[in-house]
Amino acid sequence: MLKVLIADDHPVVRRGLKQIIAEAADMVVSDEAANGWDVLEKVRTGNYDVVVMDITMPGKDGMDTLAQLKSENPGLAVLMLSMHPEEQFAVRALRAGASGYLTKESAQEELVAAIRRVSQGRNYVSSALAERLASVVRYGEHAPHETLSDREYQVMRLLASGKTVTEIARALALSVKTTSTYRSRVLRKMCLKTNAELTRYAINNHLV
Repeated sequence: MLKVLIADDHPVVRRGLKQIIAEAADMVVSDEAANGWDVLEKVRTGNYDVVVMDITMPGKDGMDTLAQLKSENPGLAVLMLSMHPEEQFAVRALRAGASGYLTKESAQEELVAAIRRVSQGRNYVSSALAERLASVVRYGEHAPHETLSDREYQVMRLLASGKTVTEIARALALSVKTTSTYRSRVLRKMCLKTNAELTRYAINNHLV
């Protein structure tokens, strides 16, 4: 019986995931987590085969949590399940060590199949994402936003969403000075000059 830990800050989503997984005879939801800190604590004290984790969570988001999970427990299978389209986070999540990436619009059967696959040490991606990954490998494609670190990418999306440096600093528990430095790096790496240009780029590339 596969032991699954589900992590999402919305109780209704966790309840839905539990119902889907309960219909599979070979797996069970052993525990739940509402944020990244909960995930880390439960993994340190419990025993799970797969973690199914949302990317957008309060406090410590899914990407930060994924990096720490893989650092502490490299062999643990982590399936990212997100409301964000694949082009926003999928490649970045896989590079960070995720075993798979699914959007919340995926069919129930796909979720169960993905959990089974990653529990076997294999990767799970959609056919569209597989084509994207193949293109990156074959042609070395690197869009400007793909050159950003995970924290820079996080700041970039918040800036593109209209957040001020002060608001971003508060949300990410950073100093305003550090956040301003990240903003400068983002603009420099992406060859942009203003937040308006950044927002336009993010919208055109479906990043917000």
